[in-house]
Amino acid sequence: MSNKRILIWYRNDLRIHDHEPLYQAIKQGALIIPFYCFDIRQFKTTSFGFPKTGNFRGQFLLESVTDLKKSLQDLGSNLIIRQGYPEKIIPELIKQLEIDAVYFHEEVTSEETDIENTVEKALKPLNVTFKGFWGATLYHWDDLPFEVSKLPEVFTSFRKKVEKNSTVNPILISPRKLRSLPDIEVGNVPSLEELELEKPKYDSRGVLEFKGGETEGIQRLNNYFWERNCLKEYKETRNGMLGADYSSKFSPWLANGCLSPRYIYEEVQKYEEKRIKNNSTYWLIFELLWRDYFRFISAKHGNKIFYQSGLQGVDIPWKEDQERFKLWQEGNTGYPLVDGNMRELAATGFMSNRGRQNVASFLTKNLGINWIMGAEWFESLLIDYDVCSNYGNWNYTAGVGNDARGFRYFNIPKQSKDYDPKGEYIKHWLPELKMIPGQKIHEPWKLSQEEQKRYNVRIGVNYPRPVVDFFKSVKANEKMYNAAIK
Repeated sequence: MSNKRILIWYRNDLRIHDHEPLYQAIKQGALIIPFYCFDIRQFKTTSFGFPKTGNFRGQFLLESVTDLKKSLQDLGSNLIIRQGYPEKIIPELIKQLEIDAVYFHEEVTSEETDIENTVEKALKPLNVTFKGFWGATLYHWDDLPFEVSKLPEVFTSFRKKVEKNSTVNPILISPRKLRSLPDIEVGNVPSLEELELEKPKYDSRGVLEFKGGETEGIQRLNNYFWERNCLKEYKETRNGMLGADYSSKFSPWLANGCLSPRYIYEEVQKYEEKRIKNNSTYWLIFELLWRDYFRFISAKHGNKIFYQSGLQGVDIPWKEDQERFKLWQEGNTGYPLVDGNMRELAATGFMSNRGRQNVASFLTKNLGINWIMGAEWFESLLIDYDVCSNYGNWNYTAGVGNDARGFRYFNIPKQSKDYDPKGEYIKHWLPELKMIPGQKIHEPWKLSQEEQKRYNVRIGVNYPRPVVDFFKSVKANEKMYNAAIK
């Protein structure tokens, strides 16, 4: 045990398990000073005026920080909590508590790395160690079979090389006990009101009552893998949209760092040993690899992921039609699959992967609206918002990403029939359409006046007419895209 004091600067890594900054500090026998700052920049607005952290995200974050604080208290320590700017608060804590080093998990995108750089600059005169660790991905970037600058631009190539040549490191041992903090006012977790947010209303139609924190994340994994035994069918069910168990729903806990991807990986391996090893167990790891890929791509390309022209540098003349964008936001486009998903997002802060692909395709390939508006709306609302995955996926869907393959779009009516054949999802979120039978629900604008009367729906009155003609709008936007890439 040494007299060294190390501050653990928590950000998007709100856990005790598999946490290298914490592990390395304990290894040195240092006194651990856990710290979390509610950075007020994260509660400003995006470039298009949406709250950067909306109500659902805000609540999940508060729950996650509260859980971390309790876990640290159970170990004998605590979490120092402040609101403000880390670059101002950390130097004050260093002076007050005579801290020798600051350990943290590194991020890759500009807002986060700018803050890291600002903190480092503020600490220089204080002569303390400032050390970052890599811990957000399944594979450590030191173990990749290529330099990040040489990262393949196609996911399949990345996946094959990594699976063949790299290994996943084992998870790090969690502490069983920590020394108590020196005398200091630890501070409290702020309320939503103090962050100028409102408490979101729970909607019972949601897939799951998500609650933030490492404890809840581990419980969800235990429930999905071990109690309900759902992993064995993951590949078959993952494109669903209704219910708690069509997919793992680990993403909110991964995004906030409440679950480590390596912990999930080890649990999958245990499941394969004790239950079954099949395509589904592999596919969950495959999805974690996609998550890794977007983070590494962001590290390679830097700010390009946020440019309107995207990673490919394609200058498409996107529209910024506020009226149509609002119809998309509120789920009033006249396309039931799009509308159901957008209403689910607004009511719960969550949407299935299948839904995200469809609504993003509709915004960009049918409405021709600037994809950054969509990405920022997702950033504001999604409880599983991950900067790299969000902007990486939007780049891809908008046709400006590194792995984009020409003008590709989702045929919304066909997707609706394929993935919601009985219209159960649509009826769940669009009760005004609940009486429409069978296949007719996917294209309600085709109903005759007589049918509308029979099914108690009036197109253009209690359910909107399509905002655009589907195939005409696709053709018009394809023309613009092809002109831009010439």
